[in-house]
Amino acid sequence: MAPRTRTSDQPATRGHTRDATGDPHTAGATTIALANQKGGVAKTTSVASIGAALSELGQRVLLVDLDPQACLTFSLGVDPDTVERSVHDVLTGSAEVGDVVVTCEEGVDLVPSTIDLAAAEAMLLPRPGREYVLRSALEGVGAAYDVVLLDCSPSLGVLTLNALTAADALIIPMPCEMLSHRGVGQLLDTVADVQKILNKDLEVWGILPTLFDGRSNHAREVLADVGERYDLPVLEPPIPKTVRFAEAPAVGRSILATARTSKGAQAYRDVAASLLARL
Repeated sequence: MAPRTRTSDQPATRGHTRDATGDPHTAGATTIALANQKGGVAKTTSVASIGAALSELGQRVLLVDLDPQACLTFSLGVDPDTVERSVHDVLTGSAEVGDVVVTCEEGVDLVPSTIDLAAAEAMLLPRPGREYVLRSALEGVGAAYDVVLLDCSPSLGVLTLNALTAADALIIPMPCEMLSHRGVGQLLDTVADVQKILNKDLEVWGILPTLFDGRSNHAREVLADVGERYDLPVLEPPIPKTVRFAEAPAVGRSILATARTSKGAQAYRDVAASLLARL
């Protein structure tokens, strides 16, 4: 079944937006950014899989692809080359979020990305209040969803700052490898600045261990160390390393659809269930 654009007459049934001060109202969508400026950390896989798992749990989920490489868009069965309007149009003011949303087979809605997003950062740089553009854009759809997941680009530029400014919470995917520690520290420095200047309500919900090989002493040592090193919660269970994750995007689905009973799929279901209690 091909992804379909959500029409403007589909009603929003409940939820909230942020008011002019940025304070959330009492009920509605929780916006969660998944960010790590280091590439290859299973960030996109985590957004797609957690989104699908939350949908299985009855949540109305919107995924936003903020990476010009459009990996999340492709992974959910949407060809970026055929997308007519995308998150680029939303950020540059030529479209509303509701105009570009497509519904995917995973039961989630998607704001797709295209390579055009690479130009959006330069277009936003001279704009006053550029860090607030995404937050303002999402105000119009908060009532239609329970959860909004933001798939950030592997950088700490304007697009990631927009995500952190729009988010209620941050999850940091991190492979269980020692070199991955460096990226986490740099990201947390940026988060501290965002909390002081742009979004005082941003909470770091924790580190999500990914690409975990339980047979490796090194991976187990990193997993044991990471929470204490950064004084952050470590989400459980760790996401195992498996070829099933690489196979899923080829058919435009998440691992929850392509390998439903695999350890990877179950791990993401368990993570999603733990997040559900915080929404």
